[in-house]
Amino acid sequence: MSEKLWYHNGLKFQCTGCGGCCTGAPGFVWVNKAEIEAMAAAIKIDVATFERRYVRQIGIRRSLTEFSNGDCVFFDAERRTCQIYEVRPRQCRTWPFWTSNLRTPQCWAAMAEHCPGANHGPVVPLSEIEARRSKLAGV
Repeated sequence: MSEKLWYHNGLKFQCTGCGGCCTGAPGFVWVNKAEIEAMAAAIKIDVATFERRYVRQIGIRRSLTEFSNGDCVFFDAERRTCQIYEVRPRQCRTWPFWTSNLRTPQCWAAMAEHCPGANHGPVVPLSEIEARRSKLAGV
C-alpha cells in the first residue's frame, strides 16, 4: 500500500462498557459454528437448544436474536453488561475497528458520536487496528 491510511498513527479507543454497541436499532450480530459452540458451552446448554433459542437464519448466514427493542439477546439491561462477554462473537470483539467505521475520518467521527470510548483512552496502534479490522472485513 503506497498511500498511508488516514489512521496510520493509530486511534484512541477504550471501551467504557456502556453497552451502546449492544443496544438500539435492530441489526445483526453474525455468528459462525465455532462461536455458537463456544457460547452454548459458556451458558451450559447444547448447541441445538442454543440455536433454537438465540440464533436466527438470515439467508445463508446466522445472527443472534434480539429483544423487540433491538437489544442483543445477551445484553443484561439492568447490569448493562454482556452475559457472554468472554465468548462474545468476533463481530463484537472487533468493535469499533470495522471497515465501515475506518473508511474515512468522517465515518469514524460519526461512530464516535455514539460510542463514548472512541477518541478516548490509549492509542490503539495501526497494527492492532488492522488485525481487528481484517478479522471482520466488510462490516
